[in-house]
Amino acid sequence: MGKPTGFMEYDRVNPKAQSPKERIKHFNEFHTPLSKEEQEKQGARCMACGVPFCQAGMMIGGMASGCPLHNLIPEWNDLLYMGNWEQAYKRLKRTSSFPEFTGRVCPALCEKACTCNLNGDPVSTKSNELAIIENAYKEGYAVPTPPRNRTGKKIAIIGSGPSGLAAADQLNHRGHSVTVFERFDRVGGLLRYGIPNMKLEKHIIDRKIDMMKAEGVEFVVNTDVGKDKKATEILKDYDRVILACGASNPRDIKVPGRELKGIYFAVDFLRATTKSLLDSNFADKKFISTKGKNVMVIGGGDTGNDCVGTSIRLGAKSVIQLEMMPKAPDTRTENNPWPEWPKVCKTDYGQEEAIAMFGSDPRIYTTTVKEFIGDKAGNLKKAVCCKLESRKDEKTGRMMMVPIEGSEFTLDVDVVLIAAGFLGSQDYVTKAFGVEVNARTNVNTAPGQYKTNVDRVFTAGDMHRGQSLVVWAIREGREAACAVDLDLMGYTSLQVQ
Repeated sequence: MGKPTGFMEYDRVNPKAQSPKERIKHFNEFHTPLSKEEQEKQGARCMACGVPFCQAGMMIGGMASGCPLHNLIPEWNDLLYMGNWEQAYKRLKRTSSFPEFTGRVCPALCEKACTCNLNGDPVSTKSNELAIIENAYKEGYAVPTPPRNRTGKKIAIIGSGPSGLAAADQLNHRGHSVTVFERFDRVGGLLRYGIPNMKLEKHIIDRKIDMMKAEGVEFVVNTDVGKDKKATEILKDYDRVILACGASNPRDIKVPGRELKGIYFAVDFLRATTKSLLDSNFADKKFISTKGKNVMVIGGGDTGNDCVGTSIRLGAKSVIQLEMMPKAPDTRTENNPWPEWPKVCKTDYGQEEAIAMFGSDPRIYTTTVKEFIGDKAGNLKKAVCCKLESRKDEKTGRMMMVPIEGSEFTLDVDVVLIAAGFLGSQDYVTKAFGVEVNARTNVNTAPGQYKTNVDRVFTAGDMHRGQSLVVWAIREGREAACAVDLDLMGYTSLQVQ
């Protein structure tokens, strides 16, 4: 390492965020990058630990610790400190397909596993990563690098989310001819329509897609394979197929009144908002308006938080967020030691904005909905909620969150956004290709493998592992690309990690 005492000499400095009341006026990213000089100091804080948990990407205590891509973090942090930005970029690109995405939307598993996090503030690895890739674009050395030779093999990738794009990027650089099919009007999948613009501006995706096109990847949009185009056609025209369609079945809330107008799945709400923003800056009115309305978000995860932030930007009168589980502790408990993932309460940007606008945290813990109540026209007007407590199920022995008798209360609600997670892949795709699915409707493969029961058909990403993080989808896409290349050529020169 270049600065053995860097972590003692320099404090962690984060990119400055615009104040909540200012940033809710727009849908743009709201962090100001550090200067190059300050970013280099942040790189100096990395100690190049003997055991770099930051890049381990291993499962500890049932959760991931460190980067699933096994990014060579101490190496490019040191290069950053030394001011060798171009070499830092080249080292980062060895393991990371899309640092411009993960540098914005990843929850930074690397930082949670950082040794400095044991007794202080972790190295600002996420902002270092983003600074490296953005500087590479600015200085002109992040440029298209098409393969010198082509193998003559053709590969179809169904789905243009992070796993599909990662697989396409790897296989194209290997020399195969890759075509990516996307059912919506723009490429990006979850990155495009599942993540709001203020977390990931869409011109960032377009910039990378343009580079991939220049490198030879073909993209076909507005084509829903399994409906618009038959699976048999794909299998006839291509040597191998990768299914990377995501976990697209949202989990529903089945209570009386669910049919009322004003109740939507979060994914539909976020997609409509982003599409209207991109198409017309909301002039077409083709989005779910929350202006002047009381909004209830059901679900306490990242998607729920995105719904809170989006609802506020669209002019919601009030926003509450229901969470079935109790509030997590503010700091690590003794049974959750480093380097495990910290099971602590996180107040994200949407909740910060709700606090600034409405004066209190929008989250209501250990609570669920029992019934929705509407008016004579079928419009949602109220929600009957109840408190929950943890009890052991006598049949299974598992701890369950169950309603507390007599704890019901009613809230005025005009719009409900269901952000309760996803159940797995959509069956019209899996049935079209004839691939087996498991009990969770994820495409079934042997453990650690990506080949399905159908010859020449592979899978990757959320469609394979279930709902997860962008960084895991990228890793799966890279590993699936290796599996496809090995199956096609008998060997592979692709690098997973």
